[in-house]
Amino acid sequence: MKEITKHYTNDELTVEWKPGKCIHAAECVKELPEVYNPKEKPWIRIENASTEELKAQIAKCPSGALSYFMNGEEDKEAQSMETKVEILENGPLLVYGTLKVSDKDGNTETKNKTTAFCRCGVSQNKPYCDGSHIKASFTG
Repeated sequence: MKEITKHYTNDELTVEWKPGKCIHAAECVKELPEVYNPKEKPWIRIENASTEELKAQIAKCPSGALSYFMNGEEDKEAQSMETKVEILENGPLLVYGTLKVSDKDGNTETKNKTTAFCRCGVSQNKPYCDGSHIKASFTG
């Protein structure tokens, strides 16, 4: 199954959104409501914030569903990102950095920037979080 990816661009930056990775933490909506409005189409209005504001907000996306690249430049960010692990209260385990994830069959997938791993056990996309912890009222 092919992963859906949507692009939103201005002259400097392109925001990339992968809805299948979104865990609906709504950090984007909380930080830049003038840009992210899930009730509208398109739900991302990149022109309503500066490039620096967009970059700062995207860096806080807990699932990595939002990412960006600078138009006309090679993406060097993934190569230089420090590995960091964070546990979200009542949510997933976040791992920042470039990872190689191997499944039980030996298939390897490279993950860049932020990867959200399920802690609640009810995700339909294990080992990754799909936001199911919200409906399950997971605490931990």
